[in-house]
Amino acid sequence: MIYLLDTQILLWVLFDSKRLTQGELKILNDESNEIVCSSISIFEISLKYSIGKLQFFRTTPDKIPEALVKAGYKIKEVGVDVYSTFYRLPVDIHKDPFDRLLVWEAIQSNYTLLTRDQEIERYEKYGLKVG
Repeated sequence: MIYLLDTQILLWVLFDSKRLTQGELKILNDESNEIVCSSISIFEISLKYSIGKLQFFRTTPDKIPEALVKAGYKIKEVGVDVYSTFYRLPVDIHKDPFDRLLVWEAIQSNYTLLTRDQEIERYEKYGLKVG
């Protein structure tokens, strides 16, 4: 199965793995799963870092892609097809544009989104698979 990591899960994978549940660790460590990180998450992290909403100890956002690749994860560049069709995702469920883009990317790419955000789970009726 192909899993797309929510930005919070991605940060926990890299910096605070103790916060991951046993179920999340099982998914992440199962070699039959492909784990994908979105360029949307990289942008979100960089933006939040630049405005002081996110801080790191001994690293900066530009080091994150290399750390993800070293950990065996793939980074997916979001294509114009995701951006140009984004308007189709209803806005009545979740207002955060980064979360909504990740949801839409997961739906469009047929990925399972690994998240703990319960609001996001309400997008299942639109085709989202949640792990």
